[in-house]
Amino acid sequence: MSGPYIIRGSVSLPEAELMWRFSRSSGPGGQHVNTSDTRVELRFDLAKTEALPEVWKARALERLAGRLVDGVVSVQAAEHRSQWRNRETAAVRLASLLAEASAPPPKPRRATKIPRGINERRLREKKQRSQTKGGRSGRDWH
Repeated sequence: MSGPYIIRGSVSLPEAELMWRFSRSSGPGGQHVNTSDTRVELRFDLAKTEALPEVWKARALERLAGRLVDGVVSVQAAEHRSQWRNRETAAVRLASLLAEASAPPPKPRRATKIPRGINERRLREKKQRSQTKGGRSGRDWH
């Protein structure tokens, strides 16, 4: 494995809390596919972890509620023919999922008024476009 998988800032996935499961993957691979367990399922107990700050953990539990089974989030990877590359893919996928789920909510949008000049320019361009299209017919519509 290539070291700690950083979620955000100095917070990373603790290797001790990751639960790995391997199985045979479907798809191409020839004779190799029947003998090696290349498919990877990575599980992380989000409800019991101490690695995440409490605020992040609460946010992630709320946002990932549909994906959790008894507080455990699961990620699978079977794209590659090698188990090592699938392990890397699954770990990166889990880290990005947790980063997205624990991110602070976006700042609320402040409604602003459209400047008068922009609105007038838009209406002027609409009128010009209307005249251009109206001039394409052979008849006089005025």
